[in-house]
Amino acid sequence: MSDDVYIIGIDMIKFGRFPNKTVPELAAESILLALDDADLSMGDMEAFYCGNIKEVNRMVGQKTLQLIGQTGIPIVNCTNACATGATAFREGWMSIKAGIHDVVLVSGVEKMGAGLLGGDTGELGIPLEGLIGSQTMPAIFAEAGMEHARNHGTSFEQFAKISVKNHHHSTMNPKSRYQIETPLKEVMESEMIAYPNTKLMCSANVDGSAAAVLVSEKKAKEYGMSRAIKVKASVLTSDPYDDRNLAMPNINTLTKNAATQAYEMAGLGPEDLDLVELHDCFASAEMLHYGNLGLCKDEDAGRYVDEGRFEIGGIMPVNLSGGLLAKGHPTGATGVANLYEICTHLRGEAGVRQVKNARIGLAHVIGLGSACGIHVLEKA
Repeated sequence: MSDDVYIIGIDMIKFGRFPNKTVPELAAESILLALDDADLSMGDMEAFYCGNIKEVNRMVGQKTLQLIGQTGIPIVNCTNACATGATAFREGWMSIKAGIHDVVLVSGVEKMGAGLLGGDTGELGIPLEGLIGSQTMPAIFAEAGMEHARNHGTSFEQFAKISVKNHHHSTMNPKSRYQIETPLKEVMESEMIAYPNTKLMCSANVDGSAAAVLVSEKKAKEYGMSRAIKVKASVLTSDPYDDRNLAMPNINTLTKNAATQAYEMAGLGPEDLDLVELHDCFASAEMLHYGNLGLCKDEDAGRYVDEGRFEIGGIMPVNLSGGLLAKGHPTGATGVANLYEICTHLRGEAGVRQVKNARIGLAHVIGLGSACGIHVLEKA
C-alpha cells in the first residue's frame, strides 16, 4: 500500500433546485470549484470517479468532462444508493493507496425528482410492500424510530429536537438549501409523514453536487500541506445476512460494522472526534446513528439530545452543516458534501459555525440496499 492520501481541494455548490441545468452541468460547477481550491486544472488529473444514481447508464462522468476538459483519463461512474458519493471518493482513495495514481478527481451529483424516496419494489424476491406496510424510506425509518422508542423510551419530542438543532445549524451555512430556524412546536405540529417523523423531520429533496481532489503524500508535499486534509480511514460495508431483514430492514448493523473498522484503521475512537457529519435522512435516523457510531450508548441518545451534547458548542457537535434535514439530500452528492463540511472545519474556514481547534472529524452515509461509507479525516 502507498503512503497516506490527502484532500487538497474540495467544494460544493449551494444546494437547491436547478430545473434549467443538466446533471453534467451541476457536476461541472462543483468540480471547477474544487480544482480552484486545489489550484490545479483538469490537465493535472490522472483519473475521475463520478458518483450519480438517477442517471445510471448515461455516462455522467464522460458528459461532465465534455464540458470542462477531455484529457483521455480513465473515468469510473459509481452508483451505490445514498452512499454513492462516498463510494466514488473511496474508489479514488484506493487508486492512490494502490500506487496507480497520484492525483485524482472525485465528484457526486444528483437532480432529485418529486415524491418520496424508495417505494420501487423492482425485482425483489420477497415484496416487502404489503407485508410490513411500506418500502418507502419514510416508513422504514419510522419503523426504526419506533423500535428505538420501544427499546429505550425515546420520545417524539426528542426526535423533533434533532430537527430543531440541524435547522439552527443551517442558518450558519451559506451553502445549505434552507437557512431557517424551526422552533420545536413548529416541528412537532408540521404535517405528519410517518410517525415519529413529521415533514420538518425528513430530509430536504434538492439538487446538488460536490467534488474533491485527492493526492498522494508525495504530491501533497509538492503542492503544499497548509490546507491539506489527511484521510485517516476509508471504509465501505454492506449488510451481512440477517433474518430480520425479511421482516424489517436492519439499518444499524452495517453502520456499526463500518464504524468499528474505521476506528481501527484510523487508530482512534469516537472520543477522539471533534465533529461528525452523519446520515440524518430522517430525525429518527440521526437518533439511531448516535449509538451506531459509538457517540453514546443507545439508551443515552435521547437524554443527550435533551442536554444539547450534539449541538454547536456541545461535547460532540453533529451535522453542523444543517445535515440532510436542512442542507438537503441530493443522494449521489451527499457523501462528498459531508466530507466538504468536515474539511471546512479542519481547515478553520467554517465561519460562525466553526468548531474551535478541530483536528479530527468523521463523515458517514448509509444507503439502504445496502451500503455504508465512513471516512475519518485529520488536519494535516
